[in-house]
Formats: sequence, structure tokens, C-alpha cells
Amino acid sequence: MHFIVLKRRSILFIGLIIATIAVSSFWLFAMDGSVATIGQEEKIREIHLVTTEFKTTTEGGKEIEAYRWDPGTIFVGKDEKVLLHLYGVNGHEHPFIIEGTDIKGTVTKGKDTTVELQLSEEGVYRLVCLTHSDMDNSGPMIANIIVD
Repeated sequence: MHFIVLKRRSILFIGLIIATIAVSSFWLFAMDGSVATIGQEEKIREIHLVTTEFKTTTEGGKEIEAYRWDPGTIFVGKDEKVLLHLYGVNGHEHPFIIEGTDIKGTVTKGKDTTVELQLSEEGVYRLVCLTHSDMDNSGPMIANIIVD
């Protein structure tokens, strides 16, 4: 005949294991699939554009120049939060609008102009410099913001 002898230490250890399993089971079933999130922040993408100028002289001695945004096309997601940094490299000032929105401002040489952008409709929005809006004014200085 075999006897199992349990010492007080063994009984406490087995009791601790059973209590741990019971508390863990209760916690898993009581949480009902919900998970706590800590520190989740919505990321805001930053996009940098600069003003650029191309200048040359024709064979006849006439100086011609053209201004543009670089890059000339950017892609953003529908309802994506974006921070546009517009930095003035060439030209003194570039007043601008973003067509289809109420956004307007001015980019000044040597300074960063920041615009918060979140577009809810798909399509193409044009960032237009009002000083250089067409060929007669050393333009067109237009960047396309494509929302998809």
C-alpha cells in the first residue's frame, strides 16, 4: 500500500496555483474581449514643399523665369490628417490658396508656413500661388494634392 505524504509547503504551493488559475480565468471571462489601450495617438503625417525658381536668358537677351512648388504632386488619404510645411526658398512672397477649401496663406522667403490639412472628399485639390498663377506671371506655380 502506497501513501502520499503532503507537507505544509506542498499544500500552500498547490493552493497558490489553484488560486492563480481561478483569478486568471475570472479576469479573462470578465473582460469580455475589451482591451485597454494606453498612449495611442493619431499620427499626423508631415509633408514638406519648397518654392523653387528656374531662371535663364534667351538668345535675344531676355531673362525668363518660372516658379513652382516642389514636389509638384503629393498624395494623401481621404480624411488623413496632414501637416503641410511650405518653405520659401526662391521669391520674396507667395500668397496661396488650396482650391476647394478655405485654406489660404503666404509663404515668405526663408520661413516655414505650416498648414493643417484634412480632406474628406476624394479628388484633386490645387495648391495655387496667386502671384504666379499663369504663364504671363512666371507660372503656373501649382501643386496637385491628390486625395484617394
